[in-house]
Amino acid sequence: MKLEAVIPPLVTPLDAAGELDRRSLERLITRQLAAGVHGVFVGGSSGEVALLDTAQRRDLVATTVAVVAGAVPVLAGAVDTGTRRVVEQARQAADLGADAVVVTAPFYIQPHPDEVLAHFRRIHAAVDIPVIAYDIPAAVGTPLSPDLVTALAESETIVALKDSSGDLAKFREVLRRTDLPAFSGSELFADTAVELGAAGIVPGLGNVDPDGYVRLYRAARAGDTAAARAEQDRLAGLFRIVTVADRSRIGFTAGALGAFKAAMTLLGILDCAAVNPPLAPLSEAEIRSIAEILATHGLEPINRP
Repeated sequence: MKLEAVIPPLVTPLDAAGELDRRSLERLITRQLAAGVHGVFVGGSSGEVALLDTAQRRDLVATTVAVVAGAVPVLAGAVDTGTRRVVEQARQAADLGADAVVVTAPFYIQPHPDEVLAHFRRIHAAVDIPVIAYDIPAAVGTPLSPDLVTALAESETIVALKDSSGDLAKFREVLRRTDLPAFSGSELFADTAVELGAAGIVPGLGNVDPDGYVRLYRAARAGDTAAARAEQDRLAGLFRIVTVADRSRIGFTAGALGAFKAAMTLLGILDCAAVNPPLAPLSEAEIRSIAEILATHGLEPINRP
């Protein structure tokens, strides 16, 4: 398994009853593969990992593995509060055919770095597929320091890092100190990350416009800084869809994931923009604003609100 380039963290399509929408998931994956992505990541933050129940998670991984059919690696999130829960999820993902699991630090318990290190080592020992570390301190509260990532890399506990910390200085330090393939989860600094030496990018906005991120990655790797910057600027404008939700009635996560799903419904990829509770849906006015942003940045909606 070679991990590189563009590996979008896919949303989890749901129907109006809250069950996995397999037909929409198949369309989503097919579009991603047609755009030239080099892997797919399910059960991440964009996939509502903290809100999936056991049946949703199982169906999500099984359906993705079946649709991808070996074309690219399938990464599956195994994210929970404690090691035993994560091991259970990781084993399920491995049994269903995932190629690797993506694991954060444990949360709610405010762990010590040594406990985080032990957490990853126990998961590595419990499964026969590779473990990828996921640094997202805004969600789990505990950052993965360069010292910790270096220790995990040198012991071969992890095979890659997904960095969603937003800390480019720390990201650069990991690249300097290890040979670990490191991926940036930033939608807005994807070109910079690749120029710094990132193995690839894992942008949530890649659900909406995978072609744009593939173009950006290819330009950045080819040294065409101007083309990469131009594509990044266009994608930054498109990323404004996550800002349209009224924050007086809806939280950041619902606004961002709801925007991704609403955009994909407008583009005909998803049948429904439903999100898991307790996330609230976007309003019709907010969805109209998303349609305008899509059209302005080269993505013409086929389902006008």
